[in-house]
Amino acid sequence: MNRMTVLDLQKKKADNQRIVMVTAYDATMARLVDKAGVDMVLVGDSLGMVVQGHSDTLPVTLDHVVYHTACVARGLQRAHLCADMPFMTFQVSPDQAMLSAGRLLQEGRAQSVKLEGGVRVADSIRKLTEAGIPVVGHVGLTPQSVHAMGGFRVQGRTPDDAERVVEDALAVEQAGAFMVVLEAIPAPLAAEITARLAIPTIGIGAGVACDGQVLVCNDLLGLDLSFEPRFVKRFARLEEIVVGAMEAYAAEVRAGTFPGPEHAFEGRQKPKIARLY
Repeated sequence: MNRMTVLDLQKKKADNQRIVMVTAYDATMARLVDKAGVDMVLVGDSLGMVVQGHSDTLPVTLDHVVYHTACVARGLQRAHLCADMPFMTFQVSPDQAMLSAGRLLQEGRAQSVKLEGGVRVADSIRKLTEAGIPVVGHVGLTPQSVHAMGGFRVQGRTPDDAERVVEDALAVEQAGAFMVVLEAIPAPLAAEITARLAIPTIGIGAGVACDGQVLVCNDLLGLDLSFEPRFVKRFARLEEIVVGAMEAYAAEVRAGTFPGPEHAFEGRQKPKIARLY
């Protein structure tokens, strides 16, 4: 089975075919989303929140993303694999970005990398793409800038802010990125950017006009029913199923009904002695 390439993903925009992206953080989830026919898997620094239990993505390190990307790579056969560049792995200089991205491709086996920011990271994007490293941009709400933005807030609501988001998206494209994520911006603004860019746009909280969509796997599967952002649709309520299964397991262990005979191994068998006469 052939892996989805950068050219395949760009052709989808040209052919007016929507791109399906989802996050994954381990080989098991990767195998399942790949089986479902997802086009692109992102090992997001969102792992800091949904896997590590932090309140934001800032504690995630490059080693963390390399590890989880390598796990996901082992579970994929078809989907394109993109890895996030965590906080402080590319902000210092383009050279730092090159070294970080190189590890994600070489050790993590990613096919592309994603980094947050527009105009301010254009030089890093340009350096990576010139070295043959495919880059996905990320503009609008950039979670690594959560403190500067005053929290996880929708971006681009005023004319000046909207113009800034447009400038960031154009800078990402001009620097050589093959795709850009638009996060938490008004739907009309996302539609305008999608129409102006030749590269695909992937929306999360950015409306339906984007060339594709991305969601965190834990969110769309309903693994935390207390988390209810406006932009997420739950396609399942797996928290209830998992808790129910665990409760049933606990009840059977306490009642002594699990394991049953069918789950146990028989004792050592006596050797059969062949008749010699």
